[in-house]
Amino acid sequence: SPGMQSLGLSGNAETGYETNGNNFTARGALTYKAEHYDIEGNVSYRNYGDYTDGNGDVVPSSFKTFDYSAKLGYNPGENQRLRLTWRQSFGRDIKHAGLPMDSPYDDSYLVGLDYRIAVPKSNIRSFMLKLFYSHVDHLMTNEDRPSFMMTEAESNVFVTPYGGKGELELTPTEKLSLFVGADANFIGREGDRIRTIKVMNGNPLPMPMVKVDKIWQDSKLDDLGVFAEAKLLAQDNSVFTAGIRTDFVNSSINDPEEDFLELYGGEIENQQDFNVSGNFSYLVKWNQVQFQASIGRGVRSAYLLERYINHFNVGQDPYEYVGNPYLDPEVNHQIELSSDYRGSRLAFGGSVFYSFLTNYITAVIDEDLPRKFMPMQEPRFAKRFVNVDDAVQAGFEVFFNYYFNDRFSFLSDLSYTYAQNTDLDEPLPLIAPLTAHFGVKYERSSYWLNLKSRLVAEQNRVAESFGEAPSPGFVTFDFSAGYQPVEGLSVGAAVLYLFDTAYYEHLNFSYRNSDLLQGRIYEPGRNFTLYLNYSF
Repeated sequence: SPGMQSLGLSGNAETGYETNGNNFTARGALTYKAEHYDIEGNVSYRNYGDYTDGNGDVVPSSFKTFDYSAKLGYNPGENQRLRLTWRQSFGRDIKHAGLPMDSPYDDSYLVGLDYRIAVPKSNIRSFMLKLFYSHVDHLMTNEDRPSFMMTEAESNVFVTPYGGKGELELTPTEKLSLFVGADANFIGREGDRIRTIKVMNGNPLPMPMVKVDKIWQDSKLDDLGVFAEAKLLAQDNSVFTAGIRTDFVNSSINDPEEDFLELYGGEIENQQDFNVSGNFSYLVKWNQVQFQASIGRGVRSAYLLERYINHFNVGQDPYEYVGNPYLDPEVNHQIELSSDYRGSRLAFGGSVFYSFLTNYITAVIDEDLPRKFMPMQEPRFAKRFVNVDDAVQAGFEVFFNYYFNDRFSFLSDLSYTYAQNTDLDEPLPLIAPLTAHFGVKYERSSYWLNLKSRLVAEQNRVAESFGEAPSPGFVTFDFSAGYQPVEGLSVGAAVLYLFDTAYYEHLNFSYRNSDLLQGRIYEPGRNFTLYLNYSF
């Protein structure tokens, strides 16, 4: 950050190339720091093509993005900091392998203001304030898809998130710190899909029909929160932390579609949630050993998509999704234990958790809710978001690292989550399978070598109510190397997916409406990469 840099001008530039897709990236940054102010500018460009998977098939995934940002910092006094941020992002010609439409453009901007003041030798340690406003303009069309011959479709969505946060840090005693504050987050989504139907029941229409589908239904979600957290240094080697948070959430729909209204009784009222979350943890250290125990209650209200989406493909599966305005907040009661040892040569540790969830929010195939668009196509029914009364999750993460010397090291980790819908006596959907990473690294002052592997087990614990399918396991290997010929200049190269493995992730679902591929979305095959980085 500018506060850590010496006065004057500094910057860096980076460029990279990948063979699988002919992908090109470039990025640059400049910072000028004076005694009382600083200016920072960033710019980046990416041009990615369609990649080839391990089977040799081309996957439609190309896109172009251009981003830039400017940050102006000002220090009114020795212990004050004010920063104004402006950022814009432009996406073009974005292909979505997992969706029935692509994006000609995806544009967004964000403006933010940050202020912080520290008060040394005072019970009021510091005050922080953040404000932000952003807007997204996103268009999707089916212009290059097979369905375009029968029906032209375009969907525009406008998303407007804005809000802020204020936090006060208090130190009543040397061993007690208190953080109190409030935040506000507001988000609105509006956007329709316009369909021009050219062929119906196999017969060309003399005059195309135009239909407007209300997808986001001008929906809004307001969240006002207040929070407090206390940290108590019980002894030199142990800390108690306790926190509480309350959220006041209001959701509304301002332009409902007729069928959505009928589905929920002809009138949809604004929904108010009053959510109370809390946590408590104890951390203790003995030399190179650390132990922590935590217990908490987390509450989240349903997202706008879960409440108000109306017969639209939102994920990487072929189902239409339908929201539910009357979803109750999801509540997670969780306990977690973790411990680790970090020595000069050896480091290992892990954590285990168990959580009991009530009103868990998920989507299920609703056989009382027929597919709305192209009703003769499979799947014949839509998915609707619902609350599951009771569900459980449990899992663990472990790591083991060994440093043979200051140059050569072995790194590894393993993670697994078990999740069960106790209402329907089936697994919860969208749970990643057992995953492990193993790697060796060799580092010198001017160069480094790195070999990494990723091992993913099959996932056969799947949710029938979600229409989820099992996925096979796979193993991948990446080899990378870097060299620093002179100070400030780095050169790197890598061979990713070394053995050109054909595999897909469990969370990548089948999709339709592509004349190139049917079924699962396979990940990229072997990929050679090269990058250059220069800093001054």
